[in-house]
Amino acid sequence: MIYLDAAATAPVRREVLEAMWPLLTGDFGNPSSHHSIGESAARALDYARRTAADVLGCRPSDVVFTSGGTEANNLAIKGLALARPRGRHIVSSAIEHPAVLESLDYLRRIHGFSITLLPVSAEGLVDPDDLRPALTPDTTLCTIMYANNEVGTVQPITELAAVCAAAGVPFHTDAVQAAGWLPLDTATLGVQAMSISGHKIGAPKGCGILFVKGRLPFEPVIHGGGQERGKRSGTENVAGAVAVATALKLARQESDASTATAAAQRDYVIDTVLKGVPGAVLTGHRLQRLPNLASFCFPGTSGESVLLELERAGVVSSSGSACAAGSDEPSAVLLALGIDRGTAQTALRLSWTAATTEAEISLAARAVVDSVEAVRGLGSRA
Repeated sequence: MIYLDAAATAPVRREVLEAMWPLLTGDFGNPSSHHSIGESAARALDYARRTAADVLGCRPSDVVFTSGGTEANNLAIKGLALARPRGRHIVSSAIEHPAVLESLDYLRRIHGFSITLLPVSAEGLVDPDDLRPALTPDTTLCTIMYANNEVGTVQPITELAAVCAAAGVPFHTDAVQAAGWLPLDTATLGVQAMSISGHKIGAPKGCGILFVKGRLPFEPVIHGGGQERGKRSGTENVAGAVAVATALKLARQESDASTATAAAQRDYVIDTVLKGVPGAVLTGHRLQRLPNLASFCFPGTSGESVLLELERAGVVSSSGSACAAGSDEPSAVLLALGIDRGTAQTALRLSWTAATTEAEISLAARAVVDSVEAVRGLGSRA
């Protein structure tokens, strides 16, 4: 079976499991406990924090360990918005992950914030020139994702963050899909907050990171013992923290080679499908996209049938965000790109890890062409 749904979740790396194992066995203590087992866990947590900070180009004290990307997004958006005295207006984009959009809706409904969702181009890009006039004296936060989880478009984050910096508005980015593939140095990017999920980069589900810069006012949304410097209470998942930090470190060490290989694989898949499937539509930006993600629509073809046909051929993939699986509604991301509802329901997303081989990519690309042809053939005979 060829697994091409890494944007939903990736397998845990062996090196990460090995790094975690001591924290699940002998060094299992609570890092707040003042005895040898607890102190051993505390040292491991400190190592994880310093390792993550090194990758993110920030201070260890700026690293907050979470249960994953969803919590990190919730924590960043609510924590920064509720603590800022500047105003009750937030700017975001129309193609954000539900963890962002639902957090914004909560702030609108419960706390009276007003929300501006910026439009995107047909390729899924936010224009910095659209962001500039959207910022007002009441804008307390801007949150725009680094790379889209459905179509792979990579936003001009540095430019967007610079626009916000000029206006004195903190900038948060959901980097869940970008982690492992794109630069994460927060100082270079110019972001004040960033969310990362462990299970997209070779760590287990249930661990993540929120970077929050310096002394930004921050209101915790989980209250208790004051762990994570008061930003996120709860006994720390030390093994999870070590896991996500280790995965980040490995990804950075391998980034040049893995990104180049994945980008070549991506371009091969895109070229093969667009040449082999009449009427196939590439979704997202052709060049400004994640190196490990190719996404398409096949107008007039049952997307669900294509997925089933692909699985029969030994290729596991998806129609888009796993968080929207089971919904009969077309993707809100694709609709925001101007794709009609019927075409949006034919979506196919292929995403892979650095371990995916050239041979697997070649077989999968051919399988997509054959699967669409088979489904269309069945439709013409019906």
